[in-house]
Amino acid sequence: MKRPDVEYPFEIRPLSKDEGGGYAITYPDLPGCRSDGASPEEALENGRDALQAWLAVASEFKDDVPKAFSNASGRFVQRVPRSQHAQLIARAASDGVSLNTLVVSLVAQGLGRRQPQGRSGRRVTSRTASKARGLARRAA
Repeated sequence: MKRPDVEYPFEIRPLSKDEGGGYAITYPDLPGCRSDGASPEEALENGRDALQAWLAVASEFKDDVPKAFSNASGRFVQRVPRSQHAQLIARAASDGVSLNTLVVSLVAQGLGRRQPQGRSGRRVTSRTASKARGLARRAA
């Protein structure tokens, strides 16, 4: 399959033994577009196939295709208690960074520790990913 004209952001994460092992790949901008593989490289390769199939089916049915990063402006505003705000300011000053840099770093650390879930709120399993990959291959 040819590569898409637009590069969509993707996420690759390891699957637990309960999920069948290997690695899962998802495309957050494209609902249900996911795949997996035994290695990150295989997951990426299979993910490209799933992406092509997803785009082909959307085109066939004349569905709207979201633009890459369409849901993310890169900006959000969060209110916190004054005491936390003061703690964040003090820590940023202590680390010699801006408050924004500190918060981005803390959010990134927190996201790295959290196990991603599918859009339905349930964990994505290798069985689910395998079934989706099979559907995507048949659609291609």
